[in-house]
Amino acid sequence: MANPTDPDPRAILRGGLPDCYLTPEDLVVMFKLPSVETVYQWRRKRIGPPGFRVGKHVRYDPADVRAYVTGRKDADHNAA
Repeated sequence: MANPTDPDPRAILRGGLPDCYLTPEDLVVMFKLPSVETVYQWRRKRIGPPGFRVGKHVRYDPADVRAYVTGRKDADHNAA
């Protein structure tokens, strides 16, 4: 039986990775976009948050999405 004070072995394997990566559909909901096609256009044009492939699926690291939002806020603030 595992000792409750031992660290979770899954946490060790993750090594700081988030518990959940975001899907293109998650970005549609978060940013209130018209469709998932908008997210794919951002990816093709390299203008949105960076994503990565896991097999045939695209995923987004929440930290990268947060950095993207912060960068957009800074760019808008500096333009004003």
